[in-house]
Amino acid sequence: MTPASRAADALISFYQHRISPRKGWSCAHRVAHGGPSCSAAVRQILGTRGLLRGTVPTMARFLACYRAASLLLATRTDVRGVCCCGPIPIPFRF
Repeated sequence: MTPASRAADALISFYQHRISPRKGWSCAHRVAHGGPSCSAAVRQILGTRGLLRGTVPTMARFLACYRAASLLLATRTDVRGVCCCGPIPIPFRF
């Protein structure tokens, strides 16, 4: 792993362990489709492809998360939280 990839991995790890548990909502892609959250998926992409070659797959994952948030918003009425891509409301139940 290059130093830039290690730095990005460390930032994602910090987000996963310190910020994500406290924010109060989940990744829309994980809620809609199951599987890993965007942060876990991006961390895996960076680990296998590196920072530069992982840029396009990372953007594709964020686009898929945006679409999942739109899908969830259209199918449910109880909206809480936001998408990991920004202030996009996503509905989910615990």
